Amino acid sequence: MSDKEFRLLSELVYAECGIKLEPGKKIMLAGRLSKRLRALGLSSFREYHDYVTSPEGRASELGNMIDRVSTNKTEFFRERHHFDVLVDETIPSLVGPDGPCRDGHLNVWSAACSTGEEPYTLAMVLADARDKWPRLNASIMATDINREVLQHAIRAVYSKTIVQPVPAHMRTRYLLRGKGEKDGYYRVVPELRKMVTFRHTNLISGDYPFSCTMDVVFCRNVIIYFDRPTQTELFRRIYAKMSPGAYLFLGHAESLQGIEHKFEWTAPTIYRRPVGAERS
Repeated sequence: MSDKEFRLLSELVYAECGIKLEPGKKIMLAGRLSKRLRALGLSSFREYHDYVTSPEGRASELGNMIDRVSTNKTEFFRERHHFDVLVDETIPSLVGPDGPCRDGHLNVWSAACSTGEEPYTLAMVLADARDKWPRLNASIMATDINREVLQHAIRAVYSKTIVQPVPAHMRTRYLLRGKGEKDGYYRVVPELRKMVTFRHTNLISGDYPFSCTMDVVFCRNVIIYFDRPTQTELFRRIYAKMSPGAYLFLGHAESLQGIEHKFEWTAPTIYRRPVGAERS
């Protein structure tokens, strides 16, 4: 991949999904797209760029390119302290007697769900919380830009190694153990799968697949791939999709510092839309 080819493709990636690829990512980008060149019978990355920007290529190949470029690292109970805060502070604040969700229903958004571990972790935690808050009822919208990982998430099947971080009582309660040729694999129980709706979504497009406002948003380990203008616009859009008093959780290495926003700081990596804010 030449420097010019990298520039053309990195500009395309930025325009389509907001991911900023620095020059040091050239080898990574070449490695991830090489298989697509071979599959399409193309001899250069310039040919690939020209194809993927053509009407035919945009319809048939653009999604494949984005799938190869997007990063999809995740795990069950990643950054576990967020789920402790969710149970100990967020839920009581929202569904308690003075909370904005006194009817007990929460709309939750996992904004970059990857292969599903995050939304299913949320489902486990929220289902467990019903022991203390019987009225609690949650709907989880899980979105990602990568269609391949969404298919994995919908299947809801994970290896023994992948489910290791799940607490033992939750593995027993919420995961079905495979038998025979499925030994060593687990599937999330139907009760939790019904709580989660998966949708393909490009966060920077602003065309989000729901009309309701969200009470809890997990947008973790996403903004590190965006530049400041993209981050600012993203959080403007997310803010508009949140209910007054709703909570926003970011990744452990992320913050809104230096980004123009209207959120209230609650704790490191945790923000809230002001309770008195009007709905947008």
